[in-house]
Amino acid sequence: MPFLALRRLLSTLPSRPLRRIESAKQLAQRMAALPSTYDEPVRIAVIGGTGLRELPGFTQVASLNISTPWGTPSSPITILHHKCSHNNQTVAIAFLSRHGLHHQIAPHEVPARANIAALRSIGVRTIIAFSAVGSLQEEIKPRDFVVPDQVIDRTKGIRPFTFFEGGVVAHVPFGDPFDEGVAKVVRACGHSLEGEGVVLHDRGTLICMEGPQFSTRAESKLYRSWGGSVINMSCLPEAKLAREAEIAYQMICMSTDYDCWHESTADVTVEMVMGNMKANAVNAKRFVTAVLDELAAEQNSQLVQAKHIEGSVKFGMSTAQPNWSPEARERMNWLFPGYFN
Repeated sequence: MPFLALRRLLSTLPSRPLRRIESAKQLAQRMAALPSTYDEPVRIAVIGGTGLRELPGFTQVASLNISTPWGTPSSPITILHHKCSHNNQTVAIAFLSRHGLHHQIAPHEVPARANIAALRSIGVRTIIAFSAVGSLQEEIKPRDFVVPDQVIDRTKGIRPFTFFEGGVVAHVPFGDPFDEGVAKVVRACGHSLEGEGVVLHDRGTLICMEGPQFSTRAESKLYRSWGGSVINMSCLPEAKLAREAEIAYQMICMSTDYDCWHESTADVTVEMVMGNMKANAVNAKRFVTAVLDELAAEQNSQLVQAKHIEGSVKFGMSTAQPNWSPEARERMNWLFPGYFN
């Protein structure tokens, strides 16, 4: 069976439906039992799937439902506590499920503006985003991780992708779509786990396609000819909005397959696919724990607060403040409270 057809089939299989319903109920009950407020600013966030919601050594302490001028986020924001190994102090981490608590939101339906705005509103200035990806290069094997440093946008303009519209215009640099300072920390953590099964590729070009359908074989080969390393449907506009919100953003990609360009994948088995996903989930939890532990260290305090990009939006404003529409002013003051005089 061709691999893309197999992936589509797997997504429709009603595997253990009773257990899934029970898990959903238990999840809802657990979230509802948590406090709905958290008083301290939270500087670091993780955006990922529900498989990364519970991390070893992390304790759920709050579940926040935040309303923004751009709507509500994909999921409640879970606040986790983690004891940093560097100084034994407790650090708060925000977690948001990009596709909803039960993966019910399609890639083009993700309310990315609400997600980023809500995270900024609680103090987040650094985001580690996780994504399963297809590999476009032979050397990036299933179960490998990639820390991308470039993006090619193949979305089709149907996803809202900026905060600056409807009466206010700003342009922000996006030549380097990921934060190199955060990437250095991520790379160091990944390489430190090489003896535990993590294989890391330090750089790569991510192709962000529209979806929810996968690529045609011709498209997959075209992206390879462009120098694409991996492909997903999640990076944009998330990374662009984070840059507009002055948040340092870095994605960690987890390869699960060779997309549809690789001739040998016709012989793939269900056991192979599920094995790769399971292995990636285990390694991802180990990886993200190491990254968050390192970011929480005192020497990374300025990096985590994104001081190196703080104030950059002011230089990108093309519309003078007296000419902002009232609606735009309200949105800007919500996103950047006390920022504009």
